[in-house]
Amino acid sequence: SALYVLPPGFVESSCRSRIFWMKLNKLLLQGKFFQLEINDPYAGPILLDEKLASRCGYVLSEDVWGNPVFRASVLGCHVVNEADELFSLTVNIKVSSFSSMRAAVTYTYPMYCSYSSWASREIVCEENYMEVSVKTDVPAVSNDYTVAWMSALPETQNVAYQLWQLMFVSPSGRKRITVSDAAKLGYSFNNTLSRVYLRAPYHSNESDISMVSGVNMNMVTSTSMYRQRWLLLLIDTTVSCPVDGISFTDRTLTWTVPSVIPTLVVQESTFLSKNILMGIDDRVIVNLEEKNYLLEHNETHIRITIPIGAEGGKLKSSISGGVYGIIYSIDLFLEHTWTDADWQTTKYTVIKSITTPFMPQIPTVINNTLPEERLFNVAFGHFLPDVSLVAITIGNVPFTLREAQHHGFKIYETPFSNRTKGFILEVSFDDPYVLKEYVNRNETKYTLLLNYTVSVGLEMTLYYHSAEVECVIADIELPEAVGYCDEENLYLAIPTFGLHQYWNLYLGNKLLNRQVALTNGYLAATNSTHLILQIPLFAVGVIYEEVSFQKIKSRFDVALRKVRTMETLQMFSVSCSFNSSAFIICHPDGTIMISAEMKTVPAIDISKTKLRDSSCKPREYNEGHAFFKFHVTTCGTSVRFEGDHIIYENEISYEKETLPGQSISAITRDPDYRLTVLCYYRAKETLVLGAFASDPSTSPPFGSGTMVPRSNIAVHRRIRQALNVVSRVSKDESFTEFYKPNMAILKQPAEPVFLEVELKDESPDAELYLENCWVTRSLDFNSTPRWNITVDG
Repeated sequence: SALYVLPPGFVESSCRSRIFWMKLNKLLLQGKFFQLEINDPYAGPILLDEKLASRCGYVLSEDVWGNPVFRASVLGCHVVNEADELFSLTVNIKVSSFSSMRAAVTYTYPMYCSYSSWASREIVCEENYMEVSVKTDVPAVSNDYTVAWMSALPETQNVAYQLWQLMFVSPSGRKRITVSDAAKLGYSFNNTLSRVYLRAPYHSNESDISMVSGVNMNMVTSTSMYRQRWLLLLIDTTVSCPVDGISFTDRTLTWTVPSVIPTLVVQESTFLSKNILMGIDDRVIVNLEEKNYLLEHNETHIRITIPIGAEGGKLKSSISGGVYGIIYSIDLFLEHTWTDADWQTTKYTVIKSITTPFMPQIPTVINNTLPEERLFNVAFGHFLPDVSLVAITIGNVPFTLREAQHHGFKIYETPFSNRTKGFILEVSFDDPYVLKEYVNRNETKYTLLLNYTVSVGLEMTLYYHSAEVECVIADIELPEAVGYCDEENLYLAIPTFGLHQYWNLYLGNKLLNRQVALTNGYLAATNSTHLILQIPLFAVGVIYEEVSFQKIKSRFDVALRKVRTMETLQMFSVSCSFNSSAFIICHPDGTIMISAEMKTVPAIDISKTKLRDSSCKPREYNEGHAFFKFHVTTCGTSVRFEGDHIIYENEISYEKETLPGQSISAITRDPDYRLTVLCYYRAKETLVLGAFASDPSTSPPFGSGTMVPRSNIAVHRRIRQALNVVSRVSKDESFTEFYKPNMAILKQPAEPVFLEVELKDESPDAELYLENCWVTRSLDFNSTPRWNITVDG
């Protein structure tokens, strides 16, 4: 590979607390692969790998923004050291478009660090290694003292002459090994002009885990030993670093490090904390309050609290189990300087990359709809900047953003607080994809069914979120009907807007359609705005409020009901008074009112007219008219069945006056006058007491009446035979033996009669109600005399 000049902005570097920091710009590495080589001044380039990194004091990772970061200790391998004050390290950055790194471009980057303010002991807790360095300034010791020291420490007797060795103390016992053997175990030991350092991996066989003030510490207890002629040098190279101490809430993350670590401070009573610094990446943070960071410390703990989302870290969107959430990452370091009687000054540095667990953040749909503008305005958020809206489904119809805009939907981003954003959607109430439902009396419920599709993070993971937005507004005007009358009809003019879409017209509990209107004898006409109903005075459905001699006050009601729920919204009524000389009205309660016109030649005395029961006389009369009012159960009224109707029948007749004479034949001047009156009620509708119920829409209907001259009565009587009813008389209560038809049956007055009546009708809707049963002398059931067996059931 060839050497090239670095592109501008590709590399940034610094020296902080005796650590080289180098950062590569990820934007210039997009779609490429890279490797780092450590350029040794004597051995040449050495490829950086994980094993080499932890042993030699290197770290290769990424910052929270995804930029590759390389850190190296100034005491690391292949670092040029000038008098423990000036340090340099050269790195080769190899970049290729291929994973095999062929045709790589190599950039050589030298770094320099000046550091002279060494403490007596310095400890660095990095991500992948622990490092302790100690000053080797040792006062001269006399030979006598040396002999006594060696006899007190028998392990030192075996130290090779002029050779460093390491002694590890762990729960499994003591272990003494040479420096070269320690390197094979992943350790790195060396000495410089004035210092000795030991670099150890985490969780080695020689390490131990202990809890200090609630924080787990990884500890390597070691002594470095060196003997040269009469000098025996023993150096405590124990190192201890935290491996946890991180806690989270919904709003903050907290990093806790022990203030006093017993294995590093033997004489705890002499411990004195001198200075505590915290930083992010390679920068010390001075004004913590400005960034809402909190640094607390006491005799046992140093605690750093960072708000989730605080400056210096990065929030990242993520999807877990189909749920949207966020992850917050921040790279912190802590530098604690203390003094004690054994070590004078110790500088303790911990570098920690912290990432929160996945925190679900269910997006919200905010309804900012503007009813007065008939416009849905829906905000969908809150999202981080790494989320984008890619599609939306409205009313089960999917749209890309371009298709949605082309259709007329307005979609745009809007910023929210805390550096989040949302997506605004505007849809007209009148859009065909908006569901519309008529509710309450005069309101419409508009419903917008949504399903958002967003792309999350650099991975562009798709996330789906459905929502339903409603708005109810009073935008429907209930119709108002106008009623009027002429001499023979009632009229209702009803607006046609909304008919059959929102509501229907009902006559009682029956839908008033064209077929019903035609059957009932109504005339229905429509124009561009109204339905006009013409209802004859004596048509079905007319209610007679007041009836008197030759005068009728009648009313016609139509109910306005919802199409879906059948709820009655209001009643349309027209009421008028009519003058009528001849009519018959059959009330729901069984009252019959008749105004009969009686014009005969010669004229008769109207006051002498009567019903079948001669005691039933006209209530009012004049020269040519009579007014009768009676109940179906009085005045000799008879009842019969005809199809699905019950027919009540009576007769208006005139009592003739005869001249006195000796012959059997009677002589009279009066004409023969008979008028049969009939009231028809539907068989399944029961007569009720009282002419009107509290709710007119549920009032039972009036019967229909007719007056028939005498010549037509026979026709009506013959109709009765169409009903297929068979009756038999049983010999006893067992109803197993019956008398033969037309057989004479003799019974005593108090003796019971066992009668069976059967309706032979194949229709499943046919029902039999036995109300009145009587005996006559002939087959004519209206003949007299007659004897009642049952009356009114």
